[in-house]
Amino acid sequence: MGEEKKGFFSRLVKGLTKTRDNIVAGFDSIFSGFSNIDDDFYEEIEEILIMGDIGIHATSSIIEELKQKVKEQHIKEPGECKELLINSIKEQMDVGETAYRFENETSIVLIVGVNGVGKTTSVGKLAGKLKAQGKKVILAAADTFRAAAGEQLAEWANRAGVEVIGGQEGADPASVIYDAVAAAKARNADVLLCDTAGRLHNKKNLMEELKKINRILEKEYPDAYRETLVVLDGTTGQNALVQARQFAEAAELTGIILTKLDGTAKGGIAVAIQSELGVPVKYIGVGETIDDLQKFDADDFVNALFHIQEEDSVC
Repeated sequence: MGEEKKGFFSRLVKGLTKTRDNIVAGFDSIFSGFSNIDDDFYEEIEEILIMGDIGIHATSSIIEELKQKVKEQHIKEPGECKELLINSIKEQMDVGETAYRFENETSIVLIVGVNGVGKTTSVGKLAGKLKAQGKKVILAAADTFRAAAGEQLAEWANRAGVEVIGGQEGADPASVIYDAVAAAKARNADVLLCDTAGRLHNKKNLMEELKKINRILEKEYPDAYRETLVVLDGTTGQNALVQARQFAEAAELTGIILTKLDGTAKGGIAVAIQSELGVPVKYIGVGETIDDLQKFDADDFVNALFHIQEEDSVC
């Protein structure tokens, strides 16, 4: 593990403390408290997973898989199920091989999400990460609805050393995207990152706006690889899932950025959202600095959740 990754892992371990206290303490008492594997045993596990915000859908899949492995491997001891359970959760959360394809192609990344979830900050951090990989990045400040969004993005762009297009309050977001596409093409940018407006209370407007943006992108930049990431606040638990569903109706989501995992008892929501929507968590944030946004790693996340050190990890 590199130093940066190590630092992030320890912050993640710390950030998931509340979730871990909820989930893991319960598991330990089950694994040591039951003498045989029966329906009650599975029910107790199910209850703890649901209480940990892992969600009904993901929990059912995890339990089914656990039952199957127990049967196949002729396991009789409840204690031996812990490792199987951990591996089942990891499998549920696997991001897949092609998750970060957009990094290696000429791409447009639309970032959606309601205001207050850390959307603009995530755009800035992502720009910094891509720039550090040697990519030429242009930012489009198309969240023209919120007064401070443009200034905030300009500040992050400055910090990351990338160019920002637009940012005037009240401007038409679609025209900002149009200008940004022209700039991205003219300057041979690798990635065009677009910060879009986050108003869910008026879903019809939001849908229209995103449709309009998509039409422009399809017409003006048809060859670019498309990625649409929704930013969700980890501390809001089930509410984050509701938001994700609503954005999924308005846009074709390809990934999730889960922020604010450093103070939540609801870390299990990462598993729930991925399972319910079939959209992977691609980045997670555990703080304010640019290094606090990292690619999601299912092994790291579940190890942090169960506080398994890499060295003594069972996998």
